[in-house]
Amino acid sequence: MPEHHTLADRLRARAAQLGLAPAHVAEMAGVNRSFVYDILRGRSARPGLDRLAGIARVLKVDRDWLIHGIGEVEGASPFVENPDDAFVAIAHATPRPSMGGGAVVTEDGDTPGRAYHFRRSWIRHNLRSTPSQLRIMHVQGDSMAPTLLSGDTVLVDMTRRAPNPPGIFVLDDGMGLVAKRLEHIPNSDPPRVRIISDNPHYSPYECTSEEVNIIGRVRWYGREI
Repeated sequence: MPEHHTLADRLRARAAQLGLAPAHVAEMAGVNRSFVYDILRGRSARPGLDRLAGIARVLKVDRDWLIHGIGEVEGASPFVENPDDAFVAIAHATPRPSMGGGAVVTEDGDTPGRAYHFRRSWIRHNLRSTPSQLRIMHVQGDSMAPTLLSGDTVLVDMTRRAPNPPGIFVLDDGMGLVAKRLEHIPNSDPPRVRIISDNPHYSPYECTSEEVNIIGRVRWYGREI
């Protein structure tokens, strides 16, 4: 184990590898959430060994592996020699965005659900983004059919909020989250945006750039068949 990894690094990496949020690790180990979060934030210089043993049991590793990086890990190590080959978990945004309207997004890192992992090098080189700026969302409704169907999973880059070039974005329309195709209207003053549903049963409309609250650009989607 490389010496530069800390107890916090090992705890965070192993929990992510197993698809467990820090709060779930604490609950399963029978310890307070603050015990785990203090370790992750570097605020606990000497955490209790008994409680660390409980954390290690949940993570299926030796306690000494957590503390020193020496010992057994069940299955594959969460660390790899080439960090670019590592897979990283992307946080969910909840509740689900509705493709015809829905509740405003809130982020909750403790929300249980299926973890989605993407190769770090793909995020860096293809998306030109960072994992912390990406969110996983799930589609409801048919306004973007046949491009996006209800139940699809979308990966949203929250740093990409300008509809130039045109593309599919998640936006807050005042009533909730919607996924729409956005395009800038050339030579408009003030700048205007055309908001389009791929489903022809929904009419396109226009608004000024200041009136549209873009959450991020959809960069990837997945569908179960």
